[in-house]
Parts: sequence; C-alpha cells; structure tokens
Amino acid sequence: MLNNRTYIFIYVLLWFIKEEIIINYDVIIIGAGPGGYSAALKAGKNGLTTLLIEKRKIGGVCLNEGCIPTKTLLYSAKIFDNAKHGEKYGITVENIQLDHEKIVKRKDKTVKILAAGIKSALKNEGVHYLEAEAKLVKDDKGHIGVWANGEEFSAKNIIIASGSSAILPPIEGALKMYSAGFVLTNREILDLNELPKTLVVIGGGVVGLELASYFNSAGAQVFVIEMLPQIGGNLDHDLATILQQNLQRKGVNFILNARVVEIKDGAAVYEQNGEIAELACDKILMSVGRYANISGMGLMEAGFECTSQGIVVNEYGETNIAGVYAIGDVNGQLMLAHTAYREADVCLNRILGIEDKVDYSIIPSVIYTSPETAGVGETEESAKKKGLEYEAVTVSMRHSGRYLAENEGGDGICKIILAKPSKQILGVHMITNYAAEIIYGAGMLIQQKTKVEDIEKIVFPHPTVSEIIREALI
Repeated sequence: MLNNRTYIFIYVLLWFIKEEIIINYDVIIIGAGPGGYSAALKAGKNGLTTLLIEKRKIGGVCLNEGCIPTKTLLYSAKIFDNAKHGEKYGITVENIQLDHEKIVKRKDKTVKILAAGIKSALKNEGVHYLEAEAKLVKDDKGHIGVWANGEEFSAKNIIIASGSSAILPPIEGALKMYSAGFVLTNREILDLNELPKTLVVIGGGVVGLELASYFNSAGAQVFVIEMLPQIGGNLDHDLATILQQNLQRKGVNFILNARVVEIKDGAAVYEQNGEIAELACDKILMSVGRYANISGMGLMEAGFECTSQGIVVNEYGETNIAGVYAIGDVNGQLMLAHTAYREADVCLNRILGIEDKVDYSIIPSVIYTSPETAGVGETEESAKKKGLEYEAVTVSMRHSGRYLAENEGGDGICKIILAKPSKQILGVHMITNYAAEIIYGAGMLIQQKTKVEDIEKIVFPHPTVSEIIREALI
C-alpha cells in the first residue's frame, strides 16, 4: 500500500504537470470578438498553443449586439419595404405585416448558429476557450501574466482584444433613465420584443442610422438628433445628403445641429439654434460613439501606455510592453470589425516572424441602411484637408443597367476621387444596393495604385451594379 507521503508526492507532481500543460501558452488572447477569435484561429492553425478568454459571449459586440443582429433586422425590414412598394415593380401584396417579435427570434437564432460555428472552429484548431474576466498582472521581474478564473496564466505573447462599449454621455438624467430602461444602447434595443411607438435616436452615425432605419420600417415614429450639420459622420457629404433624403422620404425625422441637454422620463430635451425644445417619446437610443474597454484590466498598474482613445500601439499592433499586442476597438485606431480581422492577421504574422502591417487608408466603411452607402479611401473632404491635388468624378447609378432595373426612381451616385495629374484612384464612394459587396474591390484598386487607364483592362460582368466604376472612368 502507498503511504500518505507517496500520495502527497504524486498529487504535487500531477499538479505541476497540470500547471505546465494548462497555464503556459504560446499565445493568450483576452476578448473573443472578431479580432480575438480570428487571432486565436490563426494561432491554432499555425500550431501555437492558444488560450482565448472572454468574459461575456463569444463573438463579442459584433456578433451579439452589433453587426450581425442589426443586419438580420435590416434584411427583414428590406423585404417588408419592398413588398409594401411592390406596385412599381408589378407586384401587389395585400395585408402585409411585420412581426417584430418573430424577427427578434430569428436574429437570436442566427447569432446562436454563428456562435456555435466559432466555438466549433476554435475547438478544431485546438484553442482552449475560457469564459472568465481577465486581468493583466506584472510580477517582480516585470513579466506580464494573465489572471482569470482564480489562476494565473503565462504566455510568450499576449493579445488584448477587449473591444469597446457604448458611450453614455454626461447628459442630465441619462444615467438615471438608462437604469430605468427608458434609455437604451445598441445592446438593449436589439432585444426589445415590443416596438416603441416613438423612438428618439441620439446620434446620427452608423449605428444610429441603421437602427433608425429598421425601427422606422417596423412602424415606429423615429427622430434622429445629431450635433453635426450632416449625418453619417465622415461619410462623403453628397452621399450623406442623398441618404438623409431617402430616409426622410420613408418617414425618419432629422434634427441636425442640435444637442441633447437633458433626458426626462418620457422625453428628450435638446438645444437647437439657441432654443430649447422637448421631444416626447417611448424610448431613447443612445448612439453617440464607443469607448475602448481599458478599465479594470490592470493596464495602468502593469505599465501600459494608454490614452483616452485606447491602448497605444505601433503599426504592428505592439504595445509599449514587449510581447503584448492590442487589436480591435481597444486600440482606438478604427472601430470596425473588419479592421480587427486585419489587425489580428498582422499581429499573428508579427508573432510568426512574417513582415506585415495594417494600411488603414484602404479600410472600407459601410452603412447598411436601404439604400446602402459604402466608401474607401479619400473623400473630397479629406483630400481637401490634406491639400491633395485631385478631381472628383460623380455619376448617377442609373448608368448601371442592373441598378436601373432594380431601383425604380433611384437617386444613387458613385463618386471617385482621382489624383491629378496621374489619374490614380484615391477614393471610391457610392450609395446603392450592393454597395457593401462592391466596395472591397474598390479598396483593391486603391491598394494597387490603379489608374484610369488600367480600368480598361478589367472585365466587369454585365449587367452588374459594379460596372458603375467602369462607367464613371472610361
């Protein structure tokens, strides 16, 4: 029989073996959003032992509270709107209804399927997944480790991909009304089973416009209050004007150059042109931007360089501490899911010894309203600000046969920014159906420094909306 000392020796030995297997990794990733899970997948595929830690839900904001849920809702709204106005295409539909509760259930099903797919892919690549809150810790030798679920984990490389959260600005009454459920962020509004009769959207950026578009289609009276003189943030001015006109025709109300000064129970109080007005509503969507999730992780204590925008990184995603990277919204570079994907690739390539870096100038942006807007590269406004010599070529989307066939009375445009005198493509911006599917190709044209003369050699399938690029330049 084994004596007590032998049992203790075996237990301690097994404990150390367990620690060696589980606690030491090649890569630890904090945050399982688009940047985090894609970095984990690439690390696993390249044979690196990988731990992925997420405190909420796999897929992050994008899958659970942003990109995917909103697109699911917007697609249902598009079908509904097309059916309502089918007469101009020779289609008559009677007693058409939109069932918001069923749409929300379908949204949840879509998210569930995709989340399961991510988990399966991670498992197939040998990635260890842990649901826990993670904190960075520094030992007396200056080594950075990760504390999660009551254990300390160590790795040769650490990737911070903790994402961002919706800003709740210091407007009088905002926090109180948020706690009461009257003020919502993108997280809460996507789970509403009952439509508000009147919705006020504070902020006319991407998230605000997409959700304003859906709830308007669903039957709510929608008001968008925006501080700037145009909607869409950095969207090309001409596209922003056309988008606003389209949404207004559908019934969305815009209050521009206005600032919300107070939120009461049942109303938003705003200032416009020096006058105060009160707007009664059933719900308020707060959509004024996002902030990087950098608090509560021990970043300052561990010596990381941070600003109000996020963790400071170089062009490779490296922080000021060797072996630690920051990707996605948390670095404050460009808060888009596809930016995080690209940053994850660059980060893993750096770890694998492959030269690579992010070119932020060719990252496209999209607003998935109906019609969609998409742009990549320089706008007229950015070109002027940089003092570039340029010319802008703008054509109606009605030059595209497919667009004309599918958009009765459509007023979309395509604007292309060209360098002078080389006629190299610097920017492409469009408002049209399929804009989101076309814009990546425009980004490739910019990346490859394509000139107008090169477009003649590119064969665009006919009839397609993408042909508008050739129509504009040849």
